[in-house]
Amino acid sequence: MERIHIVLVEPQIPQNTGNIARTCACTGASLHLVGPMGFVVDDKKLKRAGLDYWHFLDLHYYENLADFQAKHPEAACWFFTTKGRHRYTDVAYGGEPYLVFGREDAGLPEELLAQHPEHCLRLPMIDEARSLNLSNSVAVGVYEVLRQWDFPKLKESGELTKYHWEE
Repeated sequence: MERIHIVLVEPQIPQNTGNIARTCACTGASLHLVGPMGFVVDDKKLKRAGLDYWHFLDLHYYENLADFQAKHPEAACWFFTTKGRHRYTDVAYGGEPYLVFGREDAGLPEELLAQHPEHCLRLPMIDEARSLNLSNSVAVGVYEVLRQWDFPKLKESGELTKYHWEE
């Protein structure tokens, strides 16, 4: 089965990475952490956000962006950026897509985006806003891919939870 790959380039905020790790664990996506990072992986804030899901995580580490690119030269990468030419819903995610996200404070390197203009995607938002939170952006991207794939192997009970209200 195809797998979604989430690539975080130089993440700086451990809570965001912890939340993203939890999203990956719950959806079966792989998480690729590209250094240098602004924290260590055993950071309490990182683990607190996704600790009870950590054993479900398919996690990979890279020294830097060049290391990631050398290990995945044929990866079908989609770069999420506020400078994207296309909306994240405008493309068909086939095979094993790599959804690539940059630093919380700086985004992805300009030279990387310039090399792949047709693979740069944006999430629509009002002009006055700088960007969505990184973990929210990742969740939006992951669930769009899953929607296009009809949510393979994800639990959908369809049953309502019973609540008892007393008058």
